[in-house]
Amino acid sequence: MHSYLGDLGLLRDRRFALLLSARTISMLGTAFAPVALAFGVLNLPGATASTLSVVLTAESLPMVVFTLVGGVIADRLPRHRVLMAGEFLMAAGFFALGVMMLTGWTPLPALSAAAALSGVATAVTFPALTGIIPEVVPEDRLQTGNALLGLGMNVSRVAGAVLGGGTVVLFGGGWALMVSGAMFTVAGVLVALLRMKPGERPSGERHSVLADLRDGWREFSSRQWIWVVVAQFSLMVMAIQAAHGVLGPLLAKESLGGPAAWSAFLAGEAVGTIAGVLVSLRLRPKRPILVAVLLCLPAALPTALLGLDAPLWSIVAGAFVLGVCFDVFGVLWMTTMQREIPAASLSRVSSYDMLGSLMFGPIGLLLAGPAASLFGIQAALLGCAVIVVLSTLAALLSPGVRNLRAPEPKAPLEPASP
Repeated sequence: MHSYLGDLGLLRDRRFALLLSARTISMLGTAFAPVALAFGVLNLPGATASTLSVVLTAESLPMVVFTLVGGVIADRLPRHRVLMAGEFLMAAGFFALGVMMLTGWTPLPALSAAAALSGVATAVTFPALTGIIPEVVPEDRLQTGNALLGLGMNVSRVAGAVLGGGTVVLFGGGWALMVSGAMFTVAGVLVALLRMKPGERPSGERHSVLADLRDGWREFSSRQWIWVVVAQFSLMVMAIQAAHGVLGPLLAKESLGGPAAWSAFLAGEAVGTIAGVLVSLRLRPKRPILVAVLLCLPAALPTALLGLDAPLWSIVAGAFVLGVCFDVFGVLWMTTMQREIPAASLSRVSSYDMLGSLMFGPIGLLLAGPAASLFGIQAALLGCAVIVVLSTLAALLSPGVRNLRAPEPKAPLEPASP
């Protein structure tokens, strides 16, 4: 029988504790940022919704453009150094935004350039994080490590959203952005304290960036279970972005009770992600990708309930189920990638995963408004739910998704001394 209490011995491992602390604090800064940035920009003299749109686009575009390059960098260089650089780069961007807003010098090009730094930092950080976890966590405890990291980040998402809003109200967007920058700085210092063994660093013959990208694509495309699920998620994210980013708030404004109702929806989802950690700590399926994909079916529930004009309590309950399922999916997916992909190319494969999964999200946001006008908000929401269900059922047709098996569990070992 698997020893879950033994797995929690990871918390006594110095390197894992540092990584967990760094990622929790970094996510707290990330959760602070949206409220601080949005209201900081909107409160500027002469600022409009278009001003905010330009700044947010400047932040998101580099995240897409540099994701693949971030994967190459994280496979070439020591990943803890790359992760540290990403945290410090994020801090620099938010400190710059905060200083501009506090001093009143806020030209739009400068705001956009500072925001772009955070997009580049995200593109660098995510592939490095995926790759560094197996360097810190023993193979037989990967799922527990991913679950505990997820717990810290999920709690930070909830706390950061609340604390960020309060900081903006009490002190203003500029100071809230400075607090975000300070959190990223602390996270970078904690990552810098990691003592990685030389043998854990990626090594091998150096090639051009394009050659590295081709090698990463070969690893990605040669595994059916990866590219099928990433294709599934590209459609799911498109539908969920449309539903949660535009259609849901529109429906909440018209008939559910406004911002308070939508806040309850988001809170239900956030609590679900925390509860999902408890499930992922115990769940050890023999076919992890099959179970992960099956868990995507309930993700359609809250969107369908919104479209069916269900009572608010049931919609919030559906959001809770969504949070649980997506958290467990994330842990199973990350753990399987870390077990199945060679360490030397893991960051590049995760960058293709990130790019493919998110690339249709902006399309969902763009199409949501016209779809609501053409078909009505509720019909558009039901359409989003159908896309989630059909894309999931299509992924289940893949033998690679259905048949990939996890290795047999071994007796857990004590964490290695740093």
